[in-house]
Amino acid sequence: MALALRRMERPAPCAVTHAIALTRHLAIATTLAHGSSRHKQLAAKRRDANALSDMSSSFLQRTLSSQSFSSLVKDAVEPSVSATSLLAIAHFNHEVVDFRYATLALLSVVITFPGKWPAVTLARFLRDLATSWTAHCGMLLLVGLVTGTLSMFPTRVIVLWVLAAPPLTLAACVLLKKGVRGTRLMRARKKKSVIVGASALSQKFMQTISDDNMSLIEIVGIFDDRDSQRRDPGEHGRVLGKIGDVAAYCGSHAIDRIYITLPMSSHPRIMQLMNDLHDTTVSIYFLPDVFLYDLIQARLDTLNGIPILAICETPFLGVNGLIKQASDLLLGSLILLLIAPLMLAVAIGIKVSSRGPVLFRQRRYGLDGREIVVYKFRSMTVCEDGPEVTQVRKNDARVTPIGAFLRRTSLDELPQFINVLQGRMSIVGPRPHAIAHNEMYRKLIKSYMVRHKVKPGITGWAQINGCRGETESLDKMERRIAYDLEYLRNWSLLLDVWIIVRTLLIVLRDRNAY
Repeated sequence: MALALRRMERPAPCAVTHAIALTRHLAIATTLAHGSSRHKQLAAKRRDANALSDMSSSFLQRTLSSQSFSSLVKDAVEPSVSATSLLAIAHFNHEVVDFRYATLALLSVVITFPGKWPAVTLARFLRDLATSWTAHCGMLLLVGLVTGTLSMFPTRVIVLWVLAAPPLTLAACVLLKKGVRGTRLMRARKKKSVIVGASALSQKFMQTISDDNMSLIEIVGIFDDRDSQRRDPGEHGRVLGKIGDVAAYCGSHAIDRIYITLPMSSHPRIMQLMNDLHDTTVSIYFLPDVFLYDLIQARLDTLNGIPILAICETPFLGVNGLIKQASDLLLGSLILLLIAPLMLAVAIGIKVSSRGPVLFRQRRYGLDGREIVVYKFRSMTVCEDGPEVTQVRKNDARVTPIGAFLRRTSLDELPQFINVLQGRMSIVGPRPHAIAHNEMYRKLIKSYMVRHKVKPGITGWAQINGCRGETESLDKMERRIAYDLEYLRNWSLLLDVWIIVRTLLIVLRDRNAY
């Protein structure tokens, strides 16, 4: 039985590899971008042992030939606008559109693909677009500075391109969404579909299809064995009949697809339905009801040929794990070299101003909940690491004069770059809490320990969204954990870059640090 869980993984096209020096240097960006794609997904392609092997073998072809058409259009808008706007701006500024701009346009397509699309709310789309575009430009700028190729492009052209591409992308998405609904092309390609099983999952699926102007799925109605009195009031949609009527209806009404949203406890009914559909050519998809739960990096995999569904998993498996580790080691080493004089000055200041050690060592939970030792510059007169740890409060008497400055500017966290090189921490990730706080909050907050599926970080998604400093109430910690879990769901290398940039911008003006 084909499990339509996630979109197909789309390998980014390879960058130009000619012997031109500019191309060789900028091709570095292609490698980085290919590894950073937050849309890495696995194809659903395994067979159900109970009479479905003949259908699942063609699942990839069916997916590529139908629904992926609209997905490809959505994914291609931002890369297309990025490339064409660069070439147009260069042309109107009387530049010769030669291999320089062709190469940069090609790399911008590779880096931005798959592009952003306003699938949820306009505000969320604008935020995601600004985040990704800033990270993309930062990556290209860094490569240009390191390789010396930035000087090959006029500043005016680059500035205009950076400023113009996001609003042009927004305009293209809005026009496409408004103009495509009801067109002859969309009507011709729509797949007539029915849903088997009236449930909260089916309603969520129908609403998603309804909200997507680019969807190629037309929901004709629902089949369910329950009468109207037994169905939930919120379950709407045209009920076409009982589950036993599905096969006959599909044959007489040219139905293209069936989406099964029955709960897993209804296995006998599902298998009876599959037997009824053997004499049809309809495509069959199964929507597992596990998607009503809070999933972290859900994906389909196989173990010795047996299909297994991951419901909660780390984002750092395989290539993503290598990319994360390599970026931590490279960036951590570079930062430590740059801040070594500053760390020496801070250490001298602490030693001169108060008694006690320069470094404060505290036990915290790391990857998979294993205990690690985290380093900080000592900013207080005490070094608490017992079963009870009192959080620092505003105007806390335990904070030393120099410690107040260190905490306000986050300079006390600098020794944690040593933890990064040790492999205990990451530059970006959920902030580690004292073991005493972990043991308290894991009993109070649902999914609290899931944040330990990854290494703790020096900075994180929660910290740049205002969740920094004292958590004197439970709701503040719950909000912090919600951001941590959102980071696990949506990780990408570009997101890490954005978090680092945002951290540098807000660290000096954060009033929650004390």
